[in-house]
Amino acid sequence: MTKKKKLVTSVSLPPSDQSPATTISTPATTSTATSTDRSDGKKTLLSAPAQIPVSYPEDGVLSVEWIQDLMLIFDWSSRNIRPSEFPLVFPVQVFDALVLIASKILHKEPNCVRIDGLDQDSSVVVVGDVHGQLHDTLFLLQDAGFPSENRFFVFNGDYVDRGAWGLETFLILLAWKVFLPHRVYLLRGNHESKYCTSVYGFEKEVMTKYGDKGKHVYRKCLGCFEGLPLASLIGRRVYTAHGGIFRSVSRTTPNRSKGKKNRRLILNPEADRLSLGSFEELAKARRSVLDPPWNPHLSSNLIPGDVLWSDPSMQPGLSENKERGIGLMWGPDCTEDFLKKFDLKLIIRSHEGPDARQKRPNLAGMDNGYTVDHDVESGKCITLFSAPDYPQFQVTDDRFRNKGAYIVLRPPNFDEPDICVFEAVTPRPEANPFYDFENVIDSDEELDLPSEETPA
Repeated sequence: MTKKKKLVTSVSLPPSDQSPATTISTPATTSTATSTDRSDGKKTLLSAPAQIPVSYPEDGVLSVEWIQDLMLIFDWSSRNIRPSEFPLVFPVQVFDALVLIASKILHKEPNCVRIDGLDQDSSVVVVGDVHGQLHDTLFLLQDAGFPSENRFFVFNGDYVDRGAWGLETFLILLAWKVFLPHRVYLLRGNHESKYCTSVYGFEKEVMTKYGDKGKHVYRKCLGCFEGLPLASLIGRRVYTAHGGIFRSVSRTTPNRSKGKKNRRLILNPEADRLSLGSFEELAKARRSVLDPPWNPHLSSNLIPGDVLWSDPSMQPGLSENKERGIGLMWGPDCTEDFLKKFDLKLIIRSHEGPDARQKRPNLAGMDNGYTVDHDVESGKCITLFSAPDYPQFQVTDDRFRNKGAYIVLRPPNFDEPDICVFEAVTPRPEANPFYDFENVIDSDEELDLPSEETPA
C-alpha cells in the first residue's frame, strides 16, 4: 500500500477541443475580464463562459466535452454569481433532463453493484465522502484521471450537505454516471436522505438556488437518492459501502398476530442475536426507503440502515450502534469473519470525518483522509474520506485541516489499495452556509432521530 501527497491551490481544467474557446479562472488570475460592484460590495466578473446558460444536448447524448464544460461552468459560477442566480446558469429544464435519465439508470441497478470484467488495462478509483466541496471534487477527478472505458469510479456516498455546493457536486457526478453508466457507480450515503438533508443544509441550498422551483428540484433529488445502490463488489475481492457491514435479518422478522382487531407485534426472541448478513439478504433489502429504519423491533428492513450508518470498533463482536442510534458496531473479529466468509480481501467504507473520529479515541484520526481500522489475517478494513479541510463551515478558527484521500485499485487482483492523499483547494470561494453550523452537532452522532416508525 502506497500513498502520495498532493498540494493544490487551484483547479485548472482545459476546455474541450470541440467546444467554444473559454477561459475560466479565479478572479485573482483573470486578466481579460472586467468587473463591477455588486450591491453587497463584492466584485463579480462579467466575462461568463460562452456556454451559459447550459443546454442539454439536442440528441440527448452526453459527451466528455459537455461534462468538462459543465465542470468549468460550475467552478466559475461558484466564484462569480449569487446562489439565487444559479438557474441562469443551469436552467430547471436542463436539471430535469439530466436527473430523469440518471434516475432511470440508478433505479435499475441492484442493491450491490458488481464490477467485474476488469483486465490488465483497468483501474478502479474509490472515493469517500465529498460533502458538497465542489472544488476538491473537481481536483480529485482531474488528479485521478476522468472516468473512461478503462478507469472505473466507485463513489461511496455523502455527496451533499455541509458544503456550499452539494447540488453542483451531485449534478456533475450524475453527468458522469449518465455518460458512462457501466464505469461510474454512485453509492448512497447516509446524507442522501430526507432527514439529513433537512438538517445539514442541502434542502435549504436547493431552495435558495432554485427559488419557486426549489421544491420541485428537491423532490427530484430525493427521488434520485432512492435509486442509489447501497454497496459494491469490485473484482469479487473488495466490498465498498458508505457505513459498512450488515446484519442477518433472517431471524429478526417481526411476527404479527392474526386478525384486524387488536393487532399486536409479537417479537421474535431470536431477534437480539446479531449475526453477519449475506449478499442474498442485501439484494432483497428495500433501499427506496429514504430514511432507513433504526428500530430493530419494528422492522425487518434493517440492512439499509446498517450499510449506511454502521461503524468499525476495536472491541470484538457485533452490537447495535448506540452512539448513532442506528446501524451496527463491529470489531476486528467481524471483519475477519466477513472477509473469510465471502472470500474478500478488503472492506472500504467512509462515513467518518475528522469531527467524528475526534470523538472516538480508540481509533486513528482522519488527518490524512484515511485510516486502516482493522488489519486481520484475511485482509483489511479501511475508512476513506475525500473531503479535505472538512467541514467547510466550522465554529472555531481552530480547523481540523485534514487532508482528503482516494484509493486506486489496480491489476492483477485489484485488492491492494494505492492510497492517494491530497490537500484542499485554496482559497475556497466565499460562501454562506445553508445550515446552522454553530448549533448543529459536528458529526452525525447522537442524531435526534424520530421516535416512531411505520414497520416496513
